[in-house]
Amino acid sequence: MFRKIGAGIITLLCGALLLGSGLMSRPAQAVELQMYYPVAVGGPLTKIMDGLVADFEKANPGITIKAVYAGNYTDTMTKAMTALRGGQPPQLSVILSADMYTLIDEDAVVPFDDLVKTPEDKAWLHSFYPGFMLNSRTGGKTWGIPFQRSTIVMYYNKDAFREAGLDPNKPPATWGELVAAAKKLTKRDASGKVTQWGLEIPSTGYPYWMFGALCIQNGQVLMNKDGNHTYFDAPATIQALQFWYDLSHKDGVMPKGAVEWSTLRQDFLERRTAIMWHSTGNLTAVKNNAKFDFGVAMLPAQKRRGSPTGGGNFYVFKRSTPAEKAAALKFIKWMTQPERTAEWSIKTGYVATRPDAYKTAAMEAYAKTFPPAVVARDQLEYATAELSTHENGRIYKVLNDALQAALTDAKTPARSLKDAQRQADRILRRYR
Repeated sequence: MFRKIGAGIITLLCGALLLGSGLMSRPAQAVELQMYYPVAVGGPLTKIMDGLVADFEKANPGITIKAVYAGNYTDTMTKAMTALRGGQPPQLSVILSADMYTLIDEDAVVPFDDLVKTPEDKAWLHSFYPGFMLNSRTGGKTWGIPFQRSTIVMYYNKDAFREAGLDPNKPPATWGELVAAAKKLTKRDASGKVTQWGLEIPSTGYPYWMFGALCIQNGQVLMNKDGNHTYFDAPATIQALQFWYDLSHKDGVMPKGAVEWSTLRQDFLERRTAIMWHSTGNLTAVKNNAKFDFGVAMLPAQKRRGSPTGGGNFYVFKRSTPAEKAAALKFIKWMTQPERTAEWSIKTGYVATRPDAYKTAAMEAYAKTFPPAVVARDQLEYATAELSTHENGRIYKVLNDALQAALTDAKTPARSLKDAQRQADRILRRYR
């Protein structure tokens, strides 16, 4: 999804040639753009972005880019909204795709349909995977361009599978198989203390995202397509949370209480858990740091397979001049060309957001030597939209609080989700 962060300032100085009466020209005008950029997952993302920016400068003489990074996706959205209300919003930003409705409600961004002019530009708007556009389009318009996008995948330690007598080439494909495998993978010392958990699913950072995966696997989406109604108290939703709760409290294959998003990857790398669910944005970091044989698989199914998409889109802010909007569009188009999309995916682990990126020579060669690179792409066939509603931040807090209450025994799964639905109804009633 996802989940998942840094923010930054990007300054583009773009020369514009102004012709006077067809014969005279005036000096180029500088266009300065701010971009807030999040870093949701560990790894050298800022260095990678700096490298791409340097390449953009070489390809576009006269354009200078300065990038500064800090914070996460939530910080980025907060920073953007604070700047907007202060009258000085950025010109473009990478913000959660799921924040689309909130950005529209705030009258903060413009649809890309209003910016593109040529047939080539219009074709570009339709070049991305349909699964990623579920959180990028509404009302017949495209509001966000997929860039730093992901799905949740299952990372598993093949060496640990072998030690437990499990086939390392057959990861769990159903909830039942997941629990059975996790029981065999959970290790305890002579005193009964767990030295290796069978499974960890993060319950901090982006718990709503992980929960969305469990729900869709149980045949239930969390919201309607208009973003004004949620299904937190649906029977299948409650069953999904009960399953998550039971992994620690009944099956004993996962720690009780909070499983931290920010430290889970290290738990996996240090063999404190044999399986983890996490963003595909961690793929390259795991590849570069794992000291054991590991695999990557689609998430297991209950009634069906499924994962919500996640991650950030490019947005162009409304309070910018025509020249600034044109410069922002130029940069976003450059960043999302097939070769660059493939490069970003290879270096970070995020999913390449358009099919033709997987047909580039670089990606074909990479996928041949590292097959896990295409698992998240293949899972797009089963992907659904990330939880996205009006007043998204408030809805996220309502659901995240409910999940924490259930997983920490403050409330039962059913009570916590029924309470969350009542709160969500109060928030969203005005949008129906």
